[in-house]
Amino acid sequence: MVPIERLEQITQRFEFLEAQMAEGTAGGDIAALAKEYSDLRPVVEQITAYRQLLADLEEAELMLDDPDMRELAEEELPILKEKLPLAEQALQLTLLPKDEADKRPAMVEIRPGTGGDEAALFAGDLLRMYQRYSESRGWKFEIIEEQITELGGIKEVVAHVKGQNVFARLKYESGVHRVQRVPETESGGRIHTSAATVAVLPEAEDVDIHIDPGDLRIDTMRASGSGGQHVNTTDSAVRIVHEPTGIMVVSSEKSQHRNREIAMQVLKTRLYDLERQRVDDERSADRRSQVGSGDRSERIRTYNFPQGRMTDHRINLTLYKLDAVMGGDLDEIVDALTADDQARMLAEMNG
Repeated sequence: MVPIERLEQITQRFEFLEAQMAEGTAGGDIAALAKEYSDLRPVVEQITAYRQLLADLEEAELMLDDPDMRELAEEELPILKEKLPLAEQALQLTLLPKDEADKRPAMVEIRPGTGGDEAALFAGDLLRMYQRYSESRGWKFEIIEEQITELGGIKEVVAHVKGQNVFARLKYESGVHRVQRVPETESGGRIHTSAATVAVLPEAEDVDIHIDPGDLRIDTMRASGSGGQHVNTTDSAVRIVHEPTGIMVVSSEKSQHRNREIAMQVLKTRLYDLERQRVDDERSADRRSQVGSGDRSERIRTYNFPQGRMTDHRINLTLYKLDAVMGGDLDEIVDALTADDQARMLAEMNG
């Protein structure tokens, strides 16, 4: 059951914000008020629908006492009662604590794990999977740092993904992804198991993280890899080390100015992620929920090519459509992980 007092508090707060904005008396706080108003609007719409359903139920029950209306009430009551649990659940979902980072862009980092060349090739496959998924959702996917192996695999890649609700959809990808298949380099036809690690970090905003310039060591160096004469003659690559944490970021585009911008953005994002993890750990020392835990040492998914099967171990979801998944068809998996996470939070809220 949803606590009526809480619904009343939310509605009153919404009406107060609406009045403040209509009067234009908020001054410099208008942006903060507008954001809170916009966040509360879907909650208040759900509260209104829920209250209307309760009022309709009460009215139908009163109609049972009226001989002329009794038949109509007996028809309506079962329909209204059937709607009530669904309305309660929809309302509870809107009341769940929101992760402020959900709407943000994200940095996706992919690195090969155990498995040598095959792991590096699989890391490349994961990169293409996320690129295609981003395209299907209309997001902008920009590779900002990439190191490629001689066989065309990935030693390391960092991508910046911009769009609507990027972090909300990609955050469940953090962890160890395992692949089982016969490598192209394998002449005997034996199945190998290798792995790659994915980290998805919400992009930091300037207000999130203050970096003391004195904590940074910034070096310029020659960019490595392909790129022709320009790369060999210009010290354009930038390496930034944040000395208190030891975090090191390298960017090796052609423009040194652009590299400094990219490296600072990646550094802020990693520091913001560290801070989020620290706060989460403090909030709940036993926070070991599989979904959304962001534990990057945890094996979260297996891609079995001989059987065309993808298994997500956190929710025991198995799909026999591996080609589609590798082609970027991730919505079914993400929706299932989101629903599982919401069910866990609902259980905690009602426990």
